[in-house]
This record gives sequence, structure tokens and C-alpha cells, in this order.
Amino acid sequence: MYPDPAQAAAAQQPGLGALLGRLLSETRQLVSDFTHLAVLDARRAAIRLAMLLSAGLMIAILVITAWMGFVAAGIVWMFDKGVSWPLAIAIAALINIAAAAGLGWWARHLVSEMPFTALLRQLRGQAPKDPDQASDERHR
Repeated sequence: MYPDPAQAAAAQQPGLGALLGRLLSETRQLVSDFTHLAVLDARRAAIRLAMLLSAGLMIAILVITAWMGFVAAGIVWMFDKGVSWPLAIAIAALINIAAAAGLGWWARHLVSEMPFTALLRQLRGQAPKDPDQASDERHR
């Protein structure tokens, strides 16, 4: 005889174990897909970072070359105005040293504050510092 349709439907419905197994399998596949996407994005980001760093290095080389050209032009100009070669070169060197000292002083103030201080202060529940007080402490 023909089977009862209610019995056939009940026999074909998966049980709780089968449903949980399928859920686990689908979850594992979803995590695998997201991980694969993250790896591809990280690879792309690394390639872009390498390209940016290469461009930055080339820009730095070109700027340094231009600076050296300006210094050489200044030395030649001073020599043309009657300044001796050694004195012209010494003046150019002193200007470079003064510029380097100014940049060093500026860089020292950039690193005087620890990184992520605002985040750490927020995580500790501390109140933000007064900007006037913080700038006074940096100049000491």
C-alpha cells in the first residue's frame, strides 16, 4: 500500500542533530570565507603599503637632491659675490646644521608624549588634561 503522507513528511524532516551539524558546517564555511577575504585584503594592503613607502622614498631622494642643488647654487652665488670657497661651504654647512637642530627640537616635542595617552586615559577613567597645562609641561 501507499505510505501515509504524514508519516513520510515526519520521516524526511531532519532531526535536531542534523540541523546542528548543518549549522556548524555553514558557520565553518562562513568563517572560512571571511578569513579568506581578510587574507586577500591584508595582502592587497601590504602591496599598497610597499608601493606607498617606495613612492615616499623616491620623493625623499628627489627632495634631498633638490636641496643639495639649492645649497650648491647658494655656495656658487656667495663665491660669485666675493666670498671664498671654504667660507661659502662653511656658511652652507652652518645653515644645514641650524635647520637640522630646528627639526630635531621640533621632533623632540613630537615624541615627548607617549602614544595612545588619550586612549589609556579614557580606559583608566581619568579626566582629560587641560590643553594649557599640557603645553606648559611640554615646554619645561
